[in-house]
Amino acid sequence: MNFDTLAETMRRLALEAGDRIMEIYADPDFEVRSKGDASPVTEADEAADALISAGLRSAFPDVALVTEEQADSHGQTATTFLIVDPLDGTKEFVQRRGDFTVNIAYVVDGVPIRGVVYAPAKGRLFYTNAVGQSVEETGQLEKDAVGVTFPISVSASPDNEALMVVASKSHRDQATDDYIARYGVRDMTSAGSSLKFCLVATGEADLYPRLGRTMEWDTAAGHAVLAGAGGQVVRFDDHTPLTYGKNGFENPFFIALAPGVTLKPA
Repeated sequence: MNFDTLAETMRRLALEAGDRIMEIYADPDFEVRSKGDASPVTEADEAADALISAGLRSAFPDVALVTEEQADSHGQTATTFLIVDPLDGTKEFVQRRGDFTVNIAYVVDGVPIRGVVYAPAKGRLFYTNAVGQSVEETGQLEKDAVGVTFPISVSASPDNEALMVVASKSHRDQATDDYIARYGVRDMTSAGSSLKFCLVATGEADLYPRLGRTMEWDTAAGHAVLAGAGGQVVRFDDHTPLTYGKNGFENPFFIALAPGVTLKPA
């Protein structure tokens, strides 16, 4: 894999998909339907998926592609692949809360090593560059010209008695609150979609526990960004690294964190 080409392609496709998503977001009458699992899907999910999938298949025809919106891709068995959630946080999109993202990642031997997370309504763009360092890009976010970027990194020495915790905006439950209560918490915030990983990656939060169902396309890009910023994502049950390419691409419960956080038992 040419990582320069990969970084450029993923960044450009995320921005292009974000533009298309925002065009539909501006329509007060966009259609919302339910998928087989009762989760919502919109024209924006499908349009972004078509754009990203076509771009990735053109640029990397020999790499397996898994994407949320193409059910026929979910039966693959692979440890090295591209994985896409074209619109993570569809509930946030439908409710016009802005916390939705475009997610593209590259997984090698079960580990997401490159990724991009773009929140078009918030104008925040996070990605791993060609050497695997995570950055946030600011400015106009032009598709064909990289703007000002700066490296991001997790909290270097989080205070385990005064942690900043981020939790899901749409999926938080009592089990999550009970687990968080085991920690010394300075403050809490909520966020939708894969932005939670990015808040840990930038040091805006120290800990993100997820005690709920997620799929690998929900987490791979954010996981890659967090790893490139020095963070970790581990299974909730035994604190071993969260891996990818699992049967059906479904995740166990997990915890994303800055490495200095002392984890409590499940």
